[in-house]
Amino acid sequence: MQIDTPAHSRGQLRLGAQGWNYAAWVGPFYPHGTRAPDYLRTYARAFDTVEVDSTFYAIPPASTVRGWASRTPASFKFSLKMPQEITHERRFVDAVDLLSAFIDRARELGEKLGPILIQCGPDFSLLERSALEAFLTELPRDVRFAIEFRQRAWIGQETLTLLREHGVALALSDGRWIPRAWLLKLCEQPTADFAYLRWMGPDRQITDYSHLQIDRSAELDAWAAIIPLLQTYVREIYGYVNNHFAGRSPESVRMLQHRLGLSSVNPRTIGEQVTLF
Repeated sequence: MQIDTPAHSRGQLRLGAQGWNYAAWVGPFYPHGTRAPDYLRTYARAFDTVEVDSTFYAIPPASTVRGWASRTPASFKFSLKMPQEITHERRFVDAVDLLSAFIDRARELGEKLGPILIQCGPDFSLLERSALEAFLTELPRDVRFAIEFRQRAWIGQETLTLLREHGVALALSDGRWIPRAWLLKLCEQPTADFAYLRWMGPDRQITDYSHLQIDRSAELDAWAAIIPLLQTYVREIYGYVNNHFAGRSPESVRMLQHRLGLSSVNPRTIGEQVTLF
């Protein structure tokens, strides 16, 4: 795919995985013998960002969040998923109290706090637009937010205008609700000064995360062509790969890094690095 990009500076690109706490990564990614408490510290030697899935299920204790921060270098960024109680259970209604509690906890990360992902449920439709509109007005301006819709009906100019009013990024992904033909147009119409990308994969049956099981070369080639374009429109890009995309997300991230001409850390040397924090 050939893309002509606008002639101005490129945004910083941060690529990582959706989570780090996977025992199946010990051996192929984490050095043999790596203990669970050391997973995050080791992960941070290879990547400079991670998407935290656990916050979707519950607001973590402050001590847990501070622990994440203490085990990562100063430049590391955490993207947190908003609790499902807000998005799926309360469906953005009467959720200001919970939002405030969650944001206060997220701020424990300090400068290491990246965007917060608002992941809508697959049944969240345009009929509930008014609830979302009211919720967006409650978002604090000092924290960045991205939102992921799971229905194609949301992906249109009306939604882009709404998100742009609040500086919320539309999360772009390989989900079927965003047709491939629309990606370039969406990249050229960012709704925030940063972009948020997610690669989930269609096969949720994968349970062994120790190795690649599906060839996603064509998809990675296509995204590697799109990302440079997107970089010309935003200051920063956060992108995260799920294990279900191909079988082991760290390897998928490295493959994407190689396609983009970025340096990457060889898993064989990850245990030999000396931490600087």
